[in-house]
Amino acid sequence: MPTLFRLLAVLAVLCGLGYAALWALATKVEPQEREITFTVPAEKIGK
Repeated sequence: MPTLFRLLAVLAVLCGLGYAALWALATKVEPQEREITFTVPAEKIGK
């Protein structure tokens, strides 16, 4: 039973670290805005 608790504790810590990393990326990193232009072929427009 102690190894089960140890496994669950390790999994909980790993999940917490993953959640913290995703939260940090979502709140601290700002995407760079840039203009994107591309031409659409004429045969795609008519359909």
